[in-house]
Amino acid sequence: MIMVKCKFSWIALAALLLAGCTTDPQAETVIDSTEAAIAKKLIHTSNNAVAGELILYVNDDAVKSFEAVAAAEPMMTRSGVSDIDEVLYEIGANAIERLFVVDPRHEDRLRARGMHRWYVVRFDESQDLDKAAMSLARLGAIDRVEFCQQVERTDWGEARVVDLDELRVATRANDLPFDDPQLINQWHYINTGDPYISSRARAGADINAEAAWAIETGNPDIVVAVLDEGIDYTHPDLVDNMWVNERELNGQTGVDDDNNGYADDIYGYNFVTGGAISWTDPNDSGHGTHVGGTVAAVNNNGIGVSGVAGGSGKKDGVKIMSCQIFVGKSNNLASTVRAIQYAANNGACILQCSWGVASGSYTNDAAFANVYSSELEAFEYFRSMKNCEALDGGLIVFAAGNDAGSMCGYPGAYNNIISVTAVSADGLPAWYTNYGPGCNIAAPGGDEYEDLSTRRCSVLSTLPNNRYGYMDGTSMACPHVSGVAALGLSYALKLGKTFTVDQYKALILTSVNDINSYLTGTRLSYYTMNLADYRGKMGTGTIDAFQVLMGVRGTRCVPVTIGSQQTINLQDYLGGGNLGIKFSSIEVDPKDMEKLGIAETPVLFGNNLLVTCTKPGSIVVKVNMIAGGTSVGGGSSMGGMLITKELALIARPSHASNGGWL
Repeated sequence: MIMVKCKFSWIALAALLLAGCTTDPQAETVIDSTEAAIAKKLIHTSNNAVAGELILYVNDDAVKSFEAVAAAEPMMTRSGVSDIDEVLYEIGANAIERLFVVDPRHEDRLRARGMHRWYVVRFDESQDLDKAAMSLARLGAIDRVEFCQQVERTDWGEARVVDLDELRVATRANDLPFDDPQLINQWHYINTGDPYISSRARAGADINAEAAWAIETGNPDIVVAVLDEGIDYTHPDLVDNMWVNERELNGQTGVDDDNNGYADDIYGYNFVTGGAISWTDPNDSGHGTHVGGTVAAVNNNGIGVSGVAGGSGKKDGVKIMSCQIFVGKSNNLASTVRAIQYAANNGACILQCSWGVASGSYTNDAAFANVYSSELEAFEYFRSMKNCEALDGGLIVFAAGNDAGSMCGYPGAYNNIISVTAVSADGLPAWYTNYGPGCNIAAPGGDEYEDLSTRRCSVLSTLPNNRYGYMDGTSMACPHVSGVAALGLSYALKLGKTFTVDQYKALILTSVNDINSYLTGTRLSYYTMNLADYRGKMGTGTIDAFQVLMGVRGTRCVPVTIGSQQTINLQDYLGGGNLGIKFSSIEVDPKDMEKLGIAETPVLFGNNLLVTCTKPGSIVVKVNMIAGGTSVGGGSSMGGMLITKELALIARPSHASNGGWL
């Protein structure tokens, strides 16, 4: 029910009550409880909030009035609810608009979730933000008042542009999977321990991309929304893998051709300034273009670098949607929320987010959520949207943050979100990475200070204006995980496999290589790091793209420590173990043996596989078994059935006691 106009404001009423009840303890208790109830309506605080802007969640009766005014006044400055309008007049409100934009294709879904009740109010920036929030929170028609927090990119430092002529280039002799000349310098995909990268580089400290690319390189039906600075969609190493909104038929016309709430959103949208994506602002660093290149720079096109899910050179990479939430380093919550909604409404199934607030700003999920916020509503809306046949909703991936803090920054720390920490070419934590509670998985983010004599330990990717360069950060680690997730969904589409979001998150977070066994002693970087501080706090381990594909395929992974003969009880990787099975033979491709440095064919001895690997890598082997007997039946004799099972061998210098798998 819409409230009628009072003859005096709630602020005045509270003042009178306080003045008249100062000697009445019972009345003071009533006032205190009223003030506490009002304070509970506030989401976040005015610290780090945008001046002159608040986000309101209004009740069902009030929203009808808001919508009636909006229908009559496109440039809305009043609500039609008398006591709300009184406060809006007092604070100098100059604009009111719905937070979540109307997209007719999805409006019913949005309204069913109550998302149409969120509104943004803009007013005189000189007004005291806390007083304005409290004045609005006192009104019965307003259920929540949210401070519009500022968010920042989680990169460390600025991009270091590199002239590719200064770097070595791959040749046929390097035998790499793609002809991109700079792939040889992308240690984060294929790390051979080459001192050209770093004197401390460790072979196998990568995402195991080479083995994965032999199976899957990407699928254009998978769309990754990059919430970041604008992506240079004209870059020759990105253009073929950019998402294109073909419904915007007329190009840059200022007309919303597809009626989705945004005009000229051809490659995505600029949620900061409105309109076309940009990357030329003096404060832009190229961050979004760099992140996008890691996800899906075009593979095998004979130029520049490779992307995790960039395809095979046949226009078959995953698609990158540019949702621009930064022009420069900072932006606000309202723009971010709209970008999340846009990604969900326009086909993205993975949300790539290298931004957030500093470690320690919030210390638990309840403090961040503060009961109910527009940001969490947007995330849940994205999670609920099925934009990929292989997944029943949306997957959200965040950078853990670069504060070198002992807990993850939010929103990445939130329980439903995958949060990514950063390692360098030595496979150890980068000096800047957050770690500890809220961190879920590690990936290469680079660390320039690992070896200043080379300065090649950072992540190499695309930059605007046909350039390339290095950047460090959990911002750079995060798109490795987003890219691997996209690669896995591409493979799932190929195989006709389907997953729930929770199942797929579990698959991602258990497809890792061990990091904890390396965390002893110290590491010299920007400062001397005590590695024991990071043990058990970098997430489950370091992401492994090959293992993700094996998980999608349903093939068990067997960890093998390189350097000495390993005895592996194969029963441990079949069913519940101790099965009525006789192992008869093993099939290994000679080329695969060479990959792992296996000099002699692995031997089966009872239930055990005896193998010696001298190189890190991953291969698939076939184990032949007799099920239900000791000899094969058929013809004139009865016996067991000959069956074959695939197993993946993952060779690494070290594995955790549980093999790196949960």
